[in-house]
Amino acid sequence: MQFNIEINNQQVSAKRGETIKNVLDRIGINIPTLCYMNGFSPSGGCRMCVVEVEGMPGLVPACSHPVSEWMKIKTHSPKVLKARKVIVELLLASHPDDCLYCERSGACRLQELAVEMDIHDRKYHGKREIIPIDKACPSVIRDPEKCVLCGRCIRVCDEVIGVSAIDIVGRGSESRIGTSYNKGLNMQTCVKCGQCIMVCPTGALTERSSLTSVLEALNNPELFPVIQFSPTVPASIAEEFNLKASKDILNIVRAALKRIGFRQVFDTSMAADLHIMEEAATFVERLNSNGPLPLLTSCCPSWVRYVEELYPSLIPNLATPRSPQQIMGRMIKNYIASSAGIKPESVFVVSVMPCTAKKYESGQDLGKEGSYRFVDAVLTTRELNKIIRLLGIDFSALEPEPSDTAFSMRSSAGNLFGVSGGHLEGLMRTIHFMLTGQEMSPLKIMELRGLKNRKEARVKIGKVIFPVVAVNGLAQMKPIMDEIISQKNAFKIIEVMACPFGCINGGGQKLNPDEKNLKSRMKALYDVDDEEMIKVSHKNPIVNDLYDKFLGKPGSDRNREILHVSRNTDKE
Repeated sequence: MQFNIEINNQQVSAKRGETIKNVLDRIGINIPTLCYMNGFSPSGGCRMCVVEVEGMPGLVPACSHPVSEWMKIKTHSPKVLKARKVIVELLLASHPDDCLYCERSGACRLQELAVEMDIHDRKYHGKREIIPIDKACPSVIRDPEKCVLCGRCIRVCDEVIGVSAIDIVGRGSESRIGTSYNKGLNMQTCVKCGQCIMVCPTGALTERSSLTSVLEALNNPELFPVIQFSPTVPASIAEEFNLKASKDILNIVRAALKRIGFRQVFDTSMAADLHIMEEAATFVERLNSNGPLPLLTSCCPSWVRYVEELYPSLIPNLATPRSPQQIMGRMIKNYIASSAGIKPESVFVVSVMPCTAKKYESGQDLGKEGSYRFVDAVLTTRELNKIIRLLGIDFSALEPEPSDTAFSMRSSAGNLFGVSGGHLEGLMRTIHFMLTGQEMSPLKIMELRGLKNRKEARVKIGKVIFPVVAVNGLAQMKPIMDEIISQKNAFKIIEVMACPFGCINGGGQKLNPDEKNLKSRMKALYDVDDEEMIKVSHKNPIVNDLYDKFLGKPGSDRNREILHVSRNTDKE
């Protein structure tokens, strides 16, 4: 049902069930928010979005208040502006004065609001409680003093990721966001995904920085610094620096990384091809031997930790190949180092990932051999952007630089890992070939594409139909996990990515992306699949050469030592 309401003395059409903010967004009137998140039910907790409604005794939150036929609304009246300014002033009353060196300076919503409200000094002085910074987590740093109690991190952790690692503790003026028994994030069910960072409006949640160690390595003459990058990185950098998305962007990024000082540049997509080969061999072996199915993919470290912490009985269902990051790190240390006559300890491997959980993964015991780790430092996309700016890299002055390393040849299947459903699509192409000796036709599985949280497909291989599903956002997995435990599950393979829509929206990507950004990143990956000549992992000549000369047959005992992990299945 449609009816008219009055907004700022103008007649506007509205629909029953809409909130005031819904209508304001539609007609292009912006009002400030702090706790509001698109796609989530509004809480109205921060009160930043208050508006004046004629006939109502107080101001009402636009994000949660429904429209009614009689309404006459003022969005920026003196009363409204004063209320919003007081809210910001009260938040600043006990906020730390460290904006000059805060991680989020220039990208802090509270800072933006202070500028919008024309606040130039501290009007109120609240009691400062000194709360230690939580630095125990290898991926996420939590600074409670900068928290404004908006609750956004709690909602994402609970409703999207489904682990509830943080919550409101205390009452009244003593309320704050914390962890169980104040033990810190590393002792919780936190899966290190960094989605809380993506929605935090201040510097209360940030990634653990690796900038210093990487810059030191670049200037250490005793080290041989190399870098690998995720398939999502070129598109994300193009977006950050307003570069035109094209097939040359990959080579421009390579040129930038060489200019920074890395001796060799690798594309992690090649290791994704190796991962697919090993994962496909694992599935075929389990299928033929009645092994544990459904096969649960293992390239997302947040998802692996989720299974290990919350569903340990399903650890045997996890695929055993290492993630592409760890495979590439190990291949570099084992083969590149030896062929160049360099000790593995002297090769400093940096990876650029859209993910904070990769920082956690690289530090695990499974990620090292002897005295050295496969990956020495992990940069998020945001951190790489900082290095590019710090070192004054001008993309307009760079000439595209093709790969000069054999380990950077990839298939488009390996490149699809960056988007939810892409890993599964590439995997099914190779499983089809392993089971039939023929290429899958068509290669595209359209049911696994798009921005849905759950994408199901029925893939025909020979005379057999294989039901598969790709899920993003760990909270979506609970009903499926319960089905597996109760043996009511019908899927043969389940691809899971912790972050909504996959790595294109990982916890290390640009803060607060909109749907346009996500679609652009997704399109960049699918464009590669359309344009590349090699579209399946089993036709990557570098991968086949590695199998012929070093690794043997996919799934062999030698590969299980090098490319797979052995997980503890006794955890209860």
